[in-house]
This record gives sequence, structure tokens and C-alpha cells, in this order.
Amino acid sequence: MSSFWSDHLERYGATFGQTRASWRTLTFYERFEQVISLLLTVLISLVVVGAVLNLSFRIAILLIFGLINPAEQALFHAIFGMVLTVLIALELNHSILGVLERKQSIIQVRTVVLVSLLALVRKFIILDTGKTEPLTIIGLALAVVALGTVYWLVRDQDRKEAAGTEKRSDYLQSEDQP
Repeated sequence: MSSFWSDHLERYGATFGQTRASWRTLTFYERFEQVISLLLTVLISLVVVGAVLNLSFRIAILLIFGLINPAEQALFHAIFGMVLTVLIALELNHSILGVLERKQSIIQVRTVVLVSLLALVRKFIILDTGKTEPLTIIGLALAVVALGTVYWLVRDQDRKEAAGTEKRSDYLQSEDQP
């Protein structure tokens, strides 16, 4: 087994072990979140595997029959759209797994905004600009700007909170030393 897969399996095993070890200290609702997060992780993983197999099959058929034509933009848009859909699902799955690892709340603004941005980027890649109304493109662009701004603000706030936590930790450690 490659080191990539063994590292990931080790990480997931450690995550589930940490969840199991802390199970007794969790409240009822925290346990509920953990179970739902685990279930969602498994379901999304199955969807990702299915999507990758489907994508692989479609690309193999296209290659075998020589149907991939570099001049055919619609085909490339479809393929990249499928690839980005898989990447969006992976990012969502990664964020849900973060709930299991760090015991954070299931709804995280930064994750929702990031997945939304990825979905809009996917939309722009598969968008047929010749058939799309200009107002629709402007609306999508404004949505990207708004979500990008929110993401930047949330990320900036997270950095400030992390810096504040680090400073408090350093201060408490300096008080403990004579």
C-alpha cells in the first residue's frame, strides 16, 4: 500500500479513535453531531468514489473510441465540471471530517463560503458564454466578489482569534514561571 493511502488511513483511524476516546465526555448533542458527521463522511465518500469511477469510465470510453477532440469545448467543460464536482465533494467531506477531529460545530461559515465559491468557480468553467445572458454573468461575478469578501473577513477573524489565543497561552505560561 502506498504511503499516501497508509497516511490517510492512519489519520482517519486516529480521528475515529479520538472520537471514541472522548465519547464519554461529550454531551448528548455533541454525540449526535459526531454520529451525523461520521455518517455524512461515509456517504460523501461513497458519492466521491462513485463519481470518480463514473468519470474514469467516461474518460476511458472517450479515449478508447478517440472521441476527445481538443477543439470541442463542450466536452472539456463537461469533463472539468465533473472533476470540480468531485473536488467540491472532497472539500465538503474534509470539512465534515474536521468536525470529528477538532470537535467543532458542524456549521462553519468559512467552509460554507468556500464550498459556495468552489461551486461558482465550477459554474464559470462550464458556463457557455455564448448562450448565457450578460446579466446572469454579472450576477455570478458579483456573487463571487461578495463570497470572496466574506471569506476574507472570516479568515481574518479566525487569524485574529488564533493570535489572541496564542498570546493568552504565552501570558499564562509566563505567569507560571518564577
